[in-house]
Amino acid sequence: MNAPQAAWPYPRWIAHRGAGKLAPENTLAAFRLGAQHAYRMFECDAKLSADGVVFLLHDHTLERTTDGQGIAGDQPWAALSQRDAGSWHSRPYAGEPLPTLATVAHFCLANGCLLNIEIKPTPGLEEATGHAVALEAARLWADAATPPLLTSFQPLALAAAQKASPQLPRGLLLETLWDGWLDAARQLKCVAVVCDQVLWNSEVMAAVHGAGMRALAYTVNDPDVADRLWALGIDGLITDRVDLFVPD
Repeated sequence: MNAPQAAWPYPRWIAHRGAGKLAPENTLAAFRLGAQHAYRMFECDAKLSADGVVFLLHDHTLERTTDGQGIAGDQPWAALSQRDAGSWHSRPYAGEPLPTLATVAHFCLANGCLLNIEIKPTPGLEEATGHAVALEAARLWADAATPPLLTSFQPLALAAAQKASPQLPRGLLLETLWDGWLDAARQLKCVAVVCDQVLWNSEVMAAVHGAGMRALAYTVNDPDVADRLWALGIDGLITDRVDLFVPD
């Protein structure tokens, strides 16, 4: 018998890193652009500065998406806040700063948007980052009707988040179907499993739904792929192409 699924408060379409590739990822500008395309839920990456501020950045290092250098988590927020996180993308976004999770929370709450926060630790800081992100998310969304969904590829980070703020929903991110992934998701009391799009088939879908969890896929930018996944019974798709897919 399948485990019962709890009510799912999140929309089917989620904008990846704000507005994916159309604006500089993980910036407030990307969130604004995604909202202009009628997206009501966003995904972002959160990590810790050297002095414990939760901020948005995907990579461990600063070079790809800012004018800075080195490991981001080794630097204090005072320095990170001065980085240009927009010029690498295009001239209109020059000077766009790295946002804190608090800044993004204020935007989402003011605009009625929901958030999927990927816990993206600097290597070696999995537990510290999971703990800090969960506490900050619980504080920022304390009065919200729908909490953010916390996800991570790192079970240690999710376990720390579970301990710090057990009331926040969690999802296990998977790039491969490593041994024991479903048991790990169960032990972490996850509400969702979020897989690379290529991993989803009828067997994996049945296993996740049978465990009472929702199935999400990343990063879906092709209509044919989206159609295949909807036909399989996917519950949500994360996309860069906010200009291509109209959210429902």
